[in-house]
Amino acid sequence: MKFRTIMLSVSILLVLVIFSISGLFDVQAGTLNQMPTVDIATVTGTPTGVIATVKMDVDQGQVNVRNGPGTFYDKVGVLLAGQKVPAKGKSVAGEWIMIEYPGVQGGIAWIYSPLVDLSPGNLAIVEPPPTPTPLVTPTIDPTLAAQFVITNVPTRLPSYTPPPPLAIPTFNENIQGIALSSRMPVGLLIIGLAGAGILIGIFTFAQRG
Repeated sequence: MKFRTIMLSVSILLVLVIFSISGLFDVQAGTLNQMPTVDIATVTGTPTGVIATVKMDVDQGQVNVRNGPGTFYDKVGVLLAGQKVPAKGKSVAGEWIMIEYPGVQGGIAWIYSPLVDLSPGNLAIVEPPPTPTPLVTPTIDPTLAAQFVITNVPTRLPSYTPPPPLAIPTFNENIQGIALSSRMPVGLLIIGLAGAGILIGIFTFAQRG
């Protein structure tokens, strides 16, 4: 009998707890259903001043953005073809345009001017930031460089020895054992011999007659 009384009390207590929990959930659900919904306004702004628009015909559809006016400055990002950004200044020669570029130090970067179209307006000349210094300055080891220095030793040319003089042989002009003097012309000697032959022929012909 006592056990039944305890079980009945526990059952009644569990029923009360269940009803209490269900009532609490109903109250919270009603509160949530009664909360009004509010639209969060989004702020959209149109940039003012001079606007730089990336040209549509750029290579690879994008252009590089650097932290200074020159290709020797570090690349910090890119702009896509057709993208618009506020322009804030230009380099001394006007080859680079300073633009607003959130996400980098100072929110300022540079873009090459031939790759963008500028809206009408005046841009002030801006002093460029300091040029980046190389991380490692190359040095030449003088000992190593001396190993590759080649000294040309002059070569003495052989002395010129002239050849011996050419010996020209001399000829003695002799005709049938008769030494011809250099003073007597050869033609005169031939005429004399021809005349002697003619005389001998005439004399021989006369003896036969």
